[in-house]
Amino acid sequence: MYYALIMLSVMMFGGTFALKDVYRRQRGGGLKISLEFSLVGAIAGLVVLTAINGFSLQFTWFALLMATLVSLNNLAFSFCSFKALGTINLSMYSLFSMLGGMLLPFLQGILFFHEEFTVSKAVCLAFICASLLMTLKKGETKKAGRIYYVLVFIFNGLSGVLAKIFQAAPTAWKTMPSGATVTAAGYSVLSALTTLVLTGVLLLTLFRGKPYEREQTRRGIVIGTVIGLVSGPINRLANWILQLSLDFVETSVQYPMVTGGTIIVSTVICFFTKSRPTAREIVSVVLAFVGLAALFIFPTFLPAWDLTIFKI
Repeated sequence: MYYALIMLSVMMFGGTFALKDVYRRQRGGGLKISLEFSLVGAIAGLVVLTAINGFSLQFTWFALLMATLVSLNNLAFSFCSFKALGTINLSMYSLFSMLGGMLLPFLQGILFFHEEFTVSKAVCLAFICASLLMTLKKGETKKAGRIYYVLVFIFNGLSGVLAKIFQAAPTAWKTMPSGATVTAAGYSVLSALTTLVLTGVLLLTLFRGKPYEREQTRRGIVIGTVIGLVSGPINRLANWILQLSLDFVETSVQYPMVTGGTIIVSTVICFFTKSRPTAREIVSVVLAFVGLAALFIFPTFLPAWDLTIFKI
């Protein structure tokens, strides 16, 4: 069931990617625009997640700390993405972003949480890396922008790493005075709330009165706001599903599934847009599909290794 939920979250991410592309076409891709998109999405996501959590706010200092770190990481990733797209090859940006989102949580699970390194995981990892490489295109990259390869790799990977750290934290750290614990939904509410506060502060202090990079039309603002109100809850719900699934699915399984599934869903969406997938992109999908299949079709009696350095 949780494998199915993970794939559902991947489809939801694919939908938000498509919506964000429409948003960029309507309003542009500047940092101020990006923060406004995050703010609107956080407000809408907060409302939906609060409803899921029974209109209650669960709080511990540890949960608030982790939620704040997640929000800061997401904002840093957005900032680096904005800067990167102005200096580096788009395909290189996508490659390093998705590799980070897969490899860092994968290695975290293998090295620190006693998740066995199996033949099926090795084959899956190899095929998905090959799939990502197939999407790489030639293009100029400014020398000054190469640092963003590293930054987008790290910040996108840290999102999965932080999710696992919260999930695996001792129950005492997530227990409220009443004895109840902060659930995945409660933690997601705190993440949306901290994102709302941080983006609001940034917009009011650093970007208040600053002009947009391109002229804004009333139509574009209305459409952009509607997209933010729709995509925000979808994205937050998808992340909530992934956080919830970590109680039942290893990170070294979940995040390769997310990366491989994103490749497949994004390419399928292209069939319904003007940007038809190329032959290389179709091959990339086939490789990603084979990699995902490897997680489930390889016999369980094949060798497995415990490579844990130390358990957190």
